[in-house]
Amino acid sequence: MEFICYPKCTTCKKAQAWLDKNEIEYTLRNIKENNPSYEELKVWYEKSGVPLKKFFNTSGLIYRSMNLKDKLAEMSEEEQLKLLSTDGMLVKRPILLKNGKVVIGFKETDWEQFVNRD
Repeated sequence: MEFICYPKCTTCKKAQAWLDKNEIEYTLRNIKENNPSYEELKVWYEKSGVPLKKFFNTSGLIYRSMNLKDKLAEMSEEEQLKLLSTDGMLVKRPILLKNGKVVIGFKETDWEQFVNRD
């Protein structure tokens, strides 16, 4: 299982504490130091079942400074994925990957279901 996070993010800290408390093994990946590639993001998006907009960190400074709230609707999926791949701070986190499946953001009930299914 791969846990993709930004270590200074409070939500990521909560998610990591939850993983540790539940003794779930994972590999940690710092999204700021090791930004997801276009190819990775495309696969995760396709497997996630959620709208691409959910992959954006809408509360982040970069998102707001680029005024993406108004621009995303006019961008193609490819353009959005390319933009996400330019900076890990644009990507919503944490992300948990398991057996080719992905969950984005941290909700304890969602993560519990996610880690307990095959």
